[in-house]
Amino acid sequence: MTDWKPNIFEFLDYRAYLQAYYDAAKEHLPAFSYRYFARRAGLSSPSFLRHVMRGERNIGTTAKNFADGLELNEEETRFFLLLVEFDQAETEREANQAFEKLSASRRFRNARRIDKAMFDYLSHWYYPAIREMVARTDFREDPAWIASQLTPAIEAEQAQTAIDVLLELGLVVRDDEGQLLRGESSVTTGHEVRSLAIANYHRQMLKRAGESIELIPRQYRDLGAMTVCISPATIRELKSRIHAFREIVFEICESDNSPEVVFQINTQIFPLSTLPDDDDGDD
Repeated sequence: MTDWKPNIFEFLDYRAYLQAYYDAAKEHLPAFSYRYFARRAGLSSPSFLRHVMRGERNIGTTAKNFADGLELNEEETRFFLLLVEFDQAETEREANQAFEKLSASRRFRNARRIDKAMFDYLSHWYYPAIREMVARTDFREDPAWIASQLTPAIEAEQAQTAIDVLLELGLVVRDDEGQLLRGESSVTTGHEVRSLAIANYHRQMLKRAGESIELIPRQYRDLGAMTVCISPATIRELKSRIHAFREIVFEICESDNSPEVVFQINTQIFPLSTLPDDDDGDD
């Protein structure tokens, strides 16, 4: 690989890679320009690269042309095409499938180890559950025991993999005696991975909530709900109060000195009718 070229395996956004490549090429190749790239890539429009980098156009069926213009080798080309597939996925299922293909690359896993680990953490409902289970006074670092304590139960191999990922992320740590403790690591990752993985997390926890109706005794669950008609402005106030409520709940849970059972606490609010066209909302 040319020394000045950015490492494509460090990227999850093909537009970001194109911008990094463009900046490096302008610095190291005096003749480089949009027209120069278009000629090398076999593109008819000299400004197409600029439009793609700015998000004004999708790369579409010209992805292989771009790979040729970037002078990527065979492995890099496969990865670049997967980046395009990931970015242009129309559904979360397609995005998940594309990410799994990306993360199958050893060079990607080496370059973006934390992204892969965090994706695994949020995409498997039992990873956060096992992290919380570590706080139990009777906790045993025995994959078979851990697996049997979850509802529904998982395989011992899955429990061991979860422990390995939790240790890698610092979400569980070992004390001086080698015992597992919950860590306080603040893990950050790229927004592409985070948004997809968080969607996976919520989808799985909603499924667990539905299953709890049949699996969990009434005294250990609360799935209350109400249907209301309100304005978009009221949504913002409710979201603010829900956020404050979650902070209170978290403080109560953190002050529990003898935890025994891992619970999932969900608060949900969403529209069941269309929103006004001029509503700008918030995230």
